[in-house]
Amino acid sequence: MYLDSAKKQEIFAKYGTSNTDTGSPEAQIALFSYRIKHLTGHLKSNQKDYNTERSLRILVGKRRRLLDYLIDKDINRYRAIIKELGIRK
Repeated sequence: MYLDSAKKQEIFAKYGTSNTDTGSPEAQIALFSYRIKHLTGHLKSNQKDYNTERSLRILVGKRRRLLDYLIDKDINRYRAIIKELGIRK
């Protein structure tokens, strides 16, 4: 599997406050970004996989809503996570 618990803990440790910090917006955005990159690669080789395409759109929407929440709460945290992950609006 492409995303095991060790990889999740690594993402949460890097972008959250600790290994078990699964609730912070930064950690969730980083996890969604990792999953989006994986699904994008899958869709490049499987163009007619419409279920994966739908899942990708749902993930992008969730990430967008979290980023909008972060803009409202703290613009500096938003700018930091955008710069670190290389996401563009």
